[in-house]
Amino acid sequence: MRGKKGKPHLDPLDPPRRRANKRRGRGTDENDRPPIFSVISRQTGEYRTWVVEHADGITSKDILVSALPETDSVLYTDEATNYTGLPMDHHTVCHARHEWARDDDGDGIREAHCNSCEGMGAALRTYLFEVRAYETDRGLKLGDTFPSENK
Repeated sequence: MRGKKGKPHLDPLDPPRRRANKRRGRGTDENDRPPIFSVISRQTGEYRTWVVEHADGITSKDILVSALPETDSVLYTDEATNYTGLPMDHHTVCHARHEWARDDDGDGIREAHCNSCEGMGAALRTYLFEVRAYETDRGLKLGDTFPSENK
């Protein structure tokens, strides 16, 4: 049997599993959801990723303006307020309206989406969570040299 979907969890020692990324709002380093900014070129596949302490408008704009040229750049994001006022061509999807991708020009291709960056951020956040658990178990801090487990 895969999971226990639909069955009540009466035993307090067997709580329902918590699915990832259900918490609304912006993540922080303190709640194990560090803000991650990713920029992925749809033409070349080149990507850059930043893990930051805050996802405020100033941080977002500093990263994106320094990483992308103002001309010849098209930015696709969700409708978070930290992306407003950017000096480049900017299209958004509204997750609050259950919109994940949109075809803006009618050619049948849903070009307005931020799924690639969100997927990369989720994978990186999972990795960071495991590294942090490893650090806690071993009494290590980020930046320490980690002993090799492979011999």
